[in-house]
Amino acid sequence: MRRGQPRRRPPNPYAAIPFATWAQLSDAVPGIADVMVRYVEQIACILRPGSVAGTELDLRSFATYLTQCHPEMTTVAAIGRPQIEGYKPWLAARPGQNKPKLTPATIAHRLGVLRMFFVRIDEWGWPEAPARVPMFHGDVPIQDHALPKALDDAAASALLSAAQADPRQLIGLTVEFLLRTGLRVGEYTSLAADAVVLIGDTYWLHVPVGKLHEDRYLPLHPHLVELVGAYRAAHVTPGHALLIPYEIGRQLDRHAVTRFINKAGAAAGLGHINPHRLRHTLATQANRGMSLEAIAAMLGHKSMDMTLVYAKIANRTVAQEYFTVAAKVDALYATPAQLPADDLGPNMARLNREHRRLLGNGYCTRPAVMDCEYETICESCTFFQTTIEFRPTLLAQRDAACAKGQTRRTAIYDQLLTGLDNHEAS
Repeated sequence: MRRGQPRRRPPNPYAAIPFATWAQLSDAVPGIADVMVRYVEQIACILRPGSVAGTELDLRSFATYLTQCHPEMTTVAAIGRPQIEGYKPWLAARPGQNKPKLTPATIAHRLGVLRMFFVRIDEWGWPEAPARVPMFHGDVPIQDHALPKALDDAAASALLSAAQADPRQLIGLTVEFLLRTGLRVGEYTSLAADAVVLIGDTYWLHVPVGKLHEDRYLPLHPHLVELVGAYRAAHVTPGHALLIPYEIGRQLDRHAVTRFINKAGAAAGLGHINPHRLRHTLATQANRGMSLEAIAAMLGHKSMDMTLVYAKIANRTVAQEYFTVAAKVDALYATPAQLPADDLGPNMARLNREHRRLLGNGYCTRPAVMDCEYETICESCTFFQTTIEFRPTLLAQRDAACAKGQTRRTAIYDQLLTGLDNHEAS
């Protein structure tokens, strides 16, 4: 191919016959097209442009099906169950954009949009609405809610190393930026030139209004500040509106970002990596020590429900309690096979002494090989133990917590004191 000639893409073997346009539908079935167009105009007043465009496409899909399979249908009011039941297999047989079949999520979305069309025009009292809504909730397939796919520690490290070793500066910057910030691709490509802000002695990143129509600030790792500065000094002209554009000044897009990530991924021996997996990777790593509220703020989640999916992946409480029980079960299973009966008592006592670490109000029995993520909540940890000699200290701590209105900590100390009293009474 000669330089400067447009790149010719091979034909898509899965390309489907396109849906009819509104002009074509208005000629073929004006009684249906006009109602759908009015409906799109109404929802455009309340929904975001992307949602409106998706609805318009989904309605054209159904209208195209009617013209092909039910040409006798000329009004929305005449649509009934036979047309809906025929549409579902017709839709399932259509190819996807790059796949032999539409994905379950796309099918569910198109059927869900169609159902809401009938529900709304019925609720709005439009005379064109069918006598009864021809679709039911059960017509929309139930979706699997798979957990987000994150890179494990070894894969994330290999990806970052490969990206940093790439001779193209933009690839290393892009991969490390997304791994360390968890930005969505659209947020990354839209960062303004003044997005890096120094507040006090900490650099913050101003993330623009994006998918959820909110902007936010998040702390920026000093190394990223250096990488951005080096890239801009080498490739970005002064006064450019974007923080990280192409070397030639054009704005990046998601396809370019995907190529950058997968070039580094190929060098690291990894399979295809969707850019969003880097966001999932940071969120999963953050769940090891950050609160869910902090993770939600960092990722720009509007609802904690969006953040809780990461708690399913790396729930700290579940992990702590599991390994507490696992350590005890392992000791139960392993002790008879490893220790003679005569030595069981002394050996177990020795192990307990090695693991017991003196605290101000008791002992920590966590094995030294297990990391502790707790800092000031030892009393609520399953490895915490205390004895009657610490009762005065626990009483003082309980009174201090009560005076400060710390009801949860007061309850913890009450429970510990009650346990000591019951043990002494027995």
